[in-house]
Amino acid sequence: MQVDGLEVNLENFNEYIAPKKDTPDNFIDFMYEELQSSNIRDSTKRQHLVAFQALERFEKIKSFSSLTLRNIELFDNFIRNEEKRTQTTIFGYHKRIKPYVCKAYRLGYIAENPYLKFKNDRGQYKERVALNEDELKSLQEIKLPQKLDKIRDLFVFQCFTGLSYVDTQLFDFEKEAVKGKDLYFIDGRRYKTGTEFYAPILPPAMNVLKKYKKKLPIISNEKYNDYLHVVESHLGLNKPLTSHVARHTFATTVALAHDVPIESVSKMLGHKDIKTTQIYAKVLKSTIERNVIQKML
Repeated sequence: MQVDGLEVNLENFNEYIAPKKDTPDNFIDFMYEELQSSNIRDSTKRQHLVAFQALERFEKIKSFSSLTLRNIELFDNFIRNEEKRTQTTIFGYHKRIKPYVCKAYRLGYIAENPYLKFKNDRGQYKERVALNEDELKSLQEIKLPQKLDKIRDLFVFQCFTGLSYVDTQLFDFEKEAVKGKDLYFIDGRRYKTGTEFYAPILPPAMNVLKKYKKKLPIISNEKYNDYLHVVESHLGLNKPLTSHVARHTFATTVALAHDVPIESVSKMLGHKDIKTTQIYAKVLKSTIERNVIQKML
């Protein structure tokens, strides 16, 4: 006989009939209660909720006794087959469930922590997509309807500051902009990680701010990305436009391609570890050609 995906035998039969004081009824309830009472950011909480909902759909992990290595492996297969997910995405699902399993183990609700034996590779990140200089110029110059014009302006602002979507939406010029010798800089802190960053407001970005009297248009991330795909079709691009592409474009085309040291780019982007910045870094052919001409001939 099986209960919650676990074979019931004489050794664990008592777990199903003996009442337990001060112990949640099952892991699903436990994880949900812990998730709702946690102090993590709303964006992180939403990510944890997505993993929780996948666990609910899986249905084989409910009781604490069903938290076995075998069922964790079956869950891994489930999320792989449910949708076409990358290894990095699958790694993220386990990463968000694991803390609740570990806490259940620390509290004595389970005898063993299955994640101590489960092998979960992070996987390789996809190569970052960025606009090249010609594409960025075309984006700035193309004539668009008013609604798309605002979307393009936000994207251009991101491309020439390196701000993420959420930091763009929270940007307050009066509080965060500081005057440098030749231009303004954003002295801020990333909403996602709390890491400090110091990024330039390059002329194209400053032009956007002047156009909107230093208050950027507000739009949801979902709508922003939807409209960016429309802008993409107007440009005839063969690469997707998303809010992330703007940040990659700043790192690659605007900064690294013009020989800005990667340590400085890392500070501009607000990365805690320079290894994160290296994911964005591409050595462009144009950069190699320029360096050869300037430094080797």
